[in-house]
Amino acid sequence: MASDRKTELAEKTTAQQAAAKRERRKRADRRSVVDRRLGLDRRRGPGRRRSDQRRAAEEGEMTDEQFEFIMAIDRYKRVNKRPFPTWTEVLDVIHALGYRKVAEPKDFE
Repeated sequence: MASDRKTELAEKTTAQQAAAKRERRKRADRRSVVDRRLGLDRRRGPGRRRSDQRRAAEEGEMTDEQFEFIMAIDRYKRVNKRPFPTWTEVLDVIHALGYRKVAEPKDFE
């Protein structure tokens, strides 16, 4: 009777270890997936994913000044919980960045 109990416990432990090993393998496989179409790692990990704005700035699609403005607006929206700031609020952000009207107005091109 005691040997049956030991055998049963040993089988449960072995089954649990096998299940844990399969689970670890699944997690490891998921993390190392490479997108074959692009040749890029799909999962960069926490804090590693680039925003569209950062990607555009790094690829030279926008100037540093434009990127700074977008990040300031984004920060304003997060702090004030405002998904769509008014034009007055946008002007406040521009002033907070240090921009002042010093030249005469000109026509848009």
